Amino acid sequence: MSRHLAITMGDPAGIGPEIIVKACTALAPRIAAGDLKLLVIGHGTALEQAREAAGAPPIPRVPVDDAWPALAFLQAGEEKAPIIQGQVAAEAGRFAYLAIEQGVKLAMAGRVGAIVTAPLNKEALNNAGYHYAGHTEMLAELTGVKGSVMLLAHGNMRVSHVTTHCALEEVPKRATPDRIRRVLDLTHGALKRLGIQNPRIAVAALNPHAGEGGLFGRQDIDVTEPTIAKAVADGMNVLGPVPGDTVFVKLRAGQYDAVVAMYHDQGHIPVKLLGFNVDPATGKWEALSGVNVTLGLPVIRTSVDHGTAFDIAGKGIASETSLIEAIEYAEQLAAGAPQ
Repeated sequence: MSRHLAITMGDPAGIGPEIIVKACTALAPRIAAGDLKLLVIGHGTALEQAREAAGAPPIPRVPVDDAWPALAFLQAGEEKAPIIQGQVAAEAGRFAYLAIEQGVKLAMAGRVGAIVTAPLNKEALNNAGYHYAGHTEMLAELTGVKGSVMLLAHGNMRVSHVTTHCALEEVPKRATPDRIRRVLDLTHGALKRLGIQNPRIAVAALNPHAGEGGLFGRQDIDVTEPTIAKAVADGMNVLGPVPGDTVFVKLRAGQYDAVVAMYHDQGHIPVKLLGFNVDPATGKWEALSGVNVTLGLPVIRTSVDHGTAFDIAGKGIASETSLIEAIEYAEQLAAGAPQ
């Protein structure tokens, strides 16, 4: 039988507890059948409040060293102050860190097959003394790696990123041949673990029209093209650089299995545009579908593709869709990982 998936709560003042409870309820038939095993890690009081509000059955609390039932809860640390829904607090940031720290320990020890993260609040995290830009940087340090890669997925829209959280003027400096090749290699490996035998990967051009023969810049010609050519010579099915204004349309049409984007917004905008479900009558989004996968770690990590949503925390209206998708992606990647 497969190992548990660790579900870290993220910021307990956000919608993490609520979407975890809703996801566990939606997945209850699979859990009862033994087809899925989940270990929730986080803040016990926040989880219990969310469970009571939803009218969901209890989740058994377990010690870290015991054998766990198919659905179990592990307290991440001692509760030192009350958590107030929708409010930024150092105590909530502390618990977000502790949950991840515990999840990494269990994953590195082989006791869980993957980590699935609910959202954290960066301000609360830093107020607690943990100075990270977010989950990705924290996970990299806790696992002792550098150069992880972000992959966003929504349906057949899979987009990995050469750069993420940096100024646009820094992108050409960071989009080196080594970095582009690492992103290609990790993306190719992830697609194979998802069951795609001969992945087709397109690389998005950095400049308009892929540089228009050098008229709009030479990065695509001098850096990206030779890197792609080397990957192709090594047996990978890579195309590009493809102009950014058409590459995602072709991805959505199924011409590729993934796209490598050069920078944060280039890759995020198309995925999130399709992932947000907007009510045309009110102009408000009702749900967000999509998964954030971190490649290049020694553990499998997937995440929801949304934030803590403090404005709706505790109101019972948060959608668990992205969390369920993140759990399913973690299952697929864990099943396809080398043993």
